[in-house]
Amino acid sequence: MNRDKDKSAQGAERFILPYGDHRGDGVVQVSFTLPLPDGPLGDEAARQVMRQMSLAEPQIAESVSLGENYTFYVGYGKLSRPVDTSKLKVARPLWDKIEPVQVEQMVMERLGRPIVVVGAATGSDAHTVGLDAILNYKGFAGDHGLEAYSCFRVVNMGSQVPNEELVARAAREKADAILVSQVVTQGNVHLANLTNLSELLEAEGWRDRVVLVAGGPRITHALALELGYDAGFGAMTRPQDVASYLAQEVLRRKSLY
Repeated sequence: MNRDKDKSAQGAERFILPYGDHRGDGVVQVSFTLPLPDGPLGDEAARQVMRQMSLAEPQIAESVSLGENYTFYVGYGKLSRPVDTSKLKVARPLWDKIEPVQVEQMVMERLGRPIVVVGAATGSDAHTVGLDAILNYKGFAGDHGLEAYSCFRVVNMGSQVPNEELVARAAREKADAILVSQVVTQGNVHLANLTNLSELLEAEGWRDRVVLVAGGPRITHALALELGYDAGFGAMTRPQDVASYLAQEVLRRKSLY
């Protein structure tokens, strides 16, 4: 990952601005709704909102009435403060994306058996679309899930699985990896639930021997690390991404024991 990061940094400008018509012009498009009727007052309020966003030369390109006292605005403005890319810290899992055939070959040659993966949407989470997209044979956007690989043995426990049941099932299956799907919730209930799972594995004494992965539409790798996980995968993750990561990380982990 460090090599890739170094290469990308070498080819990137240090100070960057978005652009609309011309490189570096700083022009961005924003859209929002205000609780005001469509008209001059609303237009000026919308421009002031854009000024509060530190956008210079705010212009309202379109205003659409959404009913009594509500208006939707589309506006354009200019950013003047660039982003310094040299100060950005990018957190992502340590893995290289590899083709399914290579994943199969690597696992079977070096491990000699399928990697056991146990997955679930835990706690009160009833959303399994993302979990199923990664685990089920059908997969997502033409990319087959882990069930399509002969080098993975998948146990999909579904939704609303208590952490204790997930840990117990993972122990019975002698899991190499646990995948947890969580939708970000109001009140941050998901954070407590994710943390509790990591703590349960620590209490059982085998946290270091299992690859623990969190996934969901608003999960980031940085957040996952903070909660005691090995990796986090967010929106638009493909099954091949997870397969590549698990193959490399499980094999790395097994070489340590």
